[in-house]
Amino acid sequence: MKPRSPLFEAQNAPRYERQELIRKYEAAHDCRLVVMSDALFPHSIPPFEEVLFDASPSEDLHIFLVSPGGDGETALRLVRQAQSRSKKLTVIVPDQAKSAGTLFALGAHGIIMGPTSDLGPIDPQFLLRGGQLVAAKAIIAAVDEAEKRIQNNPATYPLHASLVADVTGILVQQARDALARTDDLLLAALACVSDRSSCEVERLAAELKEPLISQTKSHRAIISSEDARKLGLPVKIADPAGEHWQSIWRLWTKYAILNAVRIYEGREASVVVPAT
Repeated sequence: MKPRSPLFEAQNAPRYERQELIRKYEAAHDCRLVVMSDALFPHSIPPFEEVLFDASPSEDLHIFLVSPGGDGETALRLVRQAQSRSKKLTVIVPDQAKSAGTLFALGAHGIIMGPTSDLGPIDPQFLLRGGQLVAAKAIIAAVDEAEKRIQNNPATYPLHASLVADVTGILVQQARDALARTDDLLLAALACVSDRSSCEVERLAAELKEPLISQTKSHRAIISSEDARKLGLPVKIADPAGEHWQSIWRLWTKYAILNAVRIYEGREASVVVPAT
């Protein structure tokens, strides 16, 4: 590789530092490591493929995952991408992997969580105008509540119509369709682990349906490492004082200060989109 010019190297020094930490992690844990921090939508597929492009299915793959959620169908596509490039897939959650992020984690052989880690309910999300991320249940609840209030007091129609102005009939139907599909996505994600039998997949899905789909009232609900383990998920709880968690946290802090809306990074490839 040609030497980098001094200015170019100075401008990109933080990226080289992060990638050096990635290489050190790989050497310490005998795996390939890639970082994905993003809301999971179809735009996620190309950059995730970029960081996986030379990953070998003969080696273990660790995914450093941070996500507020997104589209469940995309999460399923992403975890299938990852499984096709790994012998054993492990998802590391340094912060939050909610909704579609949780769905992605369900498709891994193992999940590593620590004191700051949270999973969340599987509730599809939609991007509204201005980039606002809204849960399907919240969309439906807002429209149902507006309809009820208008029926009780028709004079409030202008007020409630303005409150749900960004929500179209098509969007409400899409939200209902996405929620109806959630059970199937749960089964499909669990089945991505090749050494899970069909009986094990069905058993896990039955145990997870209520706490992850049916019972949850808020997209912001928190599922801690202990909660996730009690649900029967293959969670390893990292020792906060141990070398493994400290290496995870050291790397995550490099990304936490970036103020980026999308991060896909490995030891060679890097796609970082800063917040505008």
